[in-house]
Amino acid sequence: MNRDRLVVDKINAALPEAIEETLDFRGEQTLFIKKDQIKAVCQLLRDDADLQYNFLSDINADDLLPDFPRFAINYQIYSISNQHRIRLRVYVEDPDNGPETMASVWPIATWLETEVWDLMGVRFKGNGSLRRLFMPEDWQGHPLRKDYPLGYEEVQFSFNWEAIGARKPNPQE
Repeated sequence: MNRDRLVVDKINAALPEAIEETLDFRGEQTLFIKKDQIKAVCQLLRDDADLQYNFLSDINADDLLPDFPRFAINYQIYSISNQHRIRLRVYVEDPDNGPETMASVWPIATWLETEVWDLMGVRFKGNGSLRRLFMPEDWQGHPLRKDYPLGYEEVQFSFNWEAIGARKPNPQE
């Protein structure tokens, strides 16, 4: 039996309402899971003797603005014994009401969820370690959101050095 089909069949048998949609794109399977079912699905995938998805390789988020739900959380999981990878995707409307933490399923999830919170601002229920990981403690906002204001300094070249030099503050003597 096809490994992707086996995963879907096992989830449908144990949690018939969990999968909203499946997508197979260029050999990568994505399962769209209901937010309130994601932890149960992850536990099933980890604990099932035929599946053994024992490695959470990454958690990341997509900002889908202007679409709603605005955020999508992606769980990249891998079965070492079966050498099979799958992506679970959960939609989140309110970043303060994100999915439940996966720390009890895969302990590394604590750090991966902290990274998502720091850069995208999605909170994970039950994760007591959400804090700044990459950004300074006093940083305002979450820089990977599409509505985060961009700021930059124009690069000085030989053709624009006078215009840039005129805008730079001169040192006081």
